[in-house]
Order: sequence, then structure tokens, then C-alpha cells
Amino acid sequence: MSRRSDQRRAAAFALYQHDVTGRELDDVFDNNASTFTRALAYASSDYAADLDGVIERHAKGWTIDRIAPLEKAIMRVALLEMIHPDAVPADTPIPAEGAIDEAIETTKEFCGADAPKFVNGILAAALRERRAAAAETPADG
Repeated sequence: MSRRSDQRRAAAFALYQHDVTGRELDDVFDNNASTFTRALAYASSDYAADLDGVIERHAKGWTIDRIAPLEKAIMRVALLEMIHPDAVPADTPIPAEGAIDEAIETTKEFCGADAPKFVNGILAAALRERRAAAAETPADG
């Protein structure tokens, strides 16, 4: 598993298994899980409360508990790299749009028919919010 997109998908699946089974993250990784996969899953788990707050804020009419566990895990991984890019060591951080695209592709492949639109809406809204907040912050200097 060398492609970063595959590693992100593996991190989302590990988070999903951790959430659904209650097993420790160490116990749900594949034997060949990369250091990046493990770091991404652990960081997503560590920031879960923050990431879930972002998801819930943009999931109009949905509580975090109503969102399917796999969709939630996929969004957590994407949001982590969008909001906390320094939380995971990466030679080249993925641009926010790339994180969204990868999340949507994973959702298309593994979730229900309505899930990609739902995931895209939440992630796009989170990106707009982040960019608006950055535009309002005065530059140092």
C-alpha cells in the first residue's frame, strides 16, 4: 500500500472499525498498515471531538450520532488534513480540495448512493468556513 490515497482510505477504515467495534486502533490496523496510515488514524481519533463538531455544524438537521460510521470516519480523515495539517507528518500535505476529492471517491465506492453528495456538502462548507475565517484574520506584520 504505497499510494497516499490508499493509506487515507485505510486510516478511515481503521477509524470505522474502531468506532463500530470499540476495539483499540492498534487492534484494527492491517498488518501492512503504513506509518502514515497509523498516524492519520490516531490523529483523527485524537481530534475526533473537534472534527465531529465541524461535521455537525455543517450537517443541517443531522446530529453526529445519525451519520453513518463509515461516512463519519471518511470525513474525519479529510477534515483532519484540511484543518490540522500539521497533525500528521507528510512530505507534501494534501491540498484541501484533494482531501475532499479523495473523501468523495471513497464514499462513492463504499457508501450509499446519497452519501457522496452529503459528504461533499459538509466538507465544502467546512472549507468555505475555514477560508472565510482566514480572510478575516489580519496578517501578521
